[in-house]
Amino acid sequence: MKENAMIRAGRAGRVQTMADLAAAHLPKPIRLGTFRNNKLHLREGHPVPISSPGAKTLLWDAEQTSAFNAGEPVPDITGEDSDEDLLDRQEAAAELGVTPRTWNSYRYDPRIAEHTVLVPERAPGDDGPQVEHWPRGFIRAFKAGRPDKGQSPQSGRPEGSGDMVPRDQIVPRITELLDADPAVTAAAVVDELSVAMTTAMKCLAQLRGRRIADLVEADPALSLDAAAARLGYPAITRRRAIAAAQDEQRRRAIRPYLQGVADALADAGAAQAGEVEVLHVGDRLAAAILLHPEQPAQALVWDVRYGWRTATSRRHPIGKDPAPEGDGIRYLSTDVQPKPADVLDALADRRRGRKRP
Repeated sequence: MKENAMIRAGRAGRVQTMADLAAAHLPKPIRLGTFRNNKLHLREGHPVPISSPGAKTLLWDAEQTSAFNAGEPVPDITGEDSDEDLLDRQEAAAELGVTPRTWNSYRYDPRIAEHTVLVPERAPGDDGPQVEHWPRGFIRAFKAGRPDKGQSPQSGRPEGSGDMVPRDQIVPRITELLDADPAVTAAAVVDELSVAMTTAMKCLAQLRGRRIADLVEADPALSLDAAAARLGYPAITRRRAIAAAQDEQRRRAIRPYLQGVADALADAGAAQAGEVEVLHVGDRLAAAILLHPEQPAQALVWDVRYGWRTATSRRHPIGKDPAPEGDGIRYLSTDVQPKPADVLDALADRRRGRKRP
């Protein structure tokens, strides 16, 4: 079967997530975690995703999956490129001729942002996961109107960004500089973007660390230092970059466990299905899962030092306090990685848990 590649014109209403596939499973719906763990989307003959390879959230075309479930031939939905095609982050970056990381800076430009489309389409009250996409035609129009990089010091930046880069564009803009020159210095970043030296040093280390971790993940025989050298990072930058890579490896190692808990909460109807983001908060790893309003807490927070606790804020569930206490805060287990079922039981039973870690 040909690769579907993307959401072709007129097919946005047919898009499904993995949670949708689990709900449509025959002969009866099954839990998302069961579907994911049994890798039912990888069965022989199952339609390939219409999302880009490596996309964070996989998407499928309902016409194809329905045909597969019915034992019928899976239709070919490929076609010629159209201005109405919906492109995800990686596809949009390719259309614009930049890296996916660089695309993050352009997606906030009003000429693009106002045309953002969320798929799958959801009915009111359906809080299932959705993914940002953009019509190909608007990306082409933006590309045609974007100045070449050599025209002025401000070229390549979204219009209206001025001399100071907006906070949400700092990392994408530094990513663009690192793409162009692996040996770019923090001083050069400061000169180009007018950010603080500490910001430039921190962002460069984190970005280099992620790329080192990517390379070692693809080639486990490489040491972190050898990966840094292969990527062209100067020796003077490697200590900070390797430390960031080690942090990134720890983040990736814990993520499958946290995703398992998130899937269990979603299957039980306690939280929305979605991907867990593991954050570096100070010198520790933490993650948050937002709960549905009828649950006894606003969110669950996991911290590498003490495991799971409840949170009283949906907007800032992790917060600045590394070990908060007070009304509504319960530390659910003495185990840093309790089984998902134990987390569910402790969340439901308000008598369980402690007031402090």
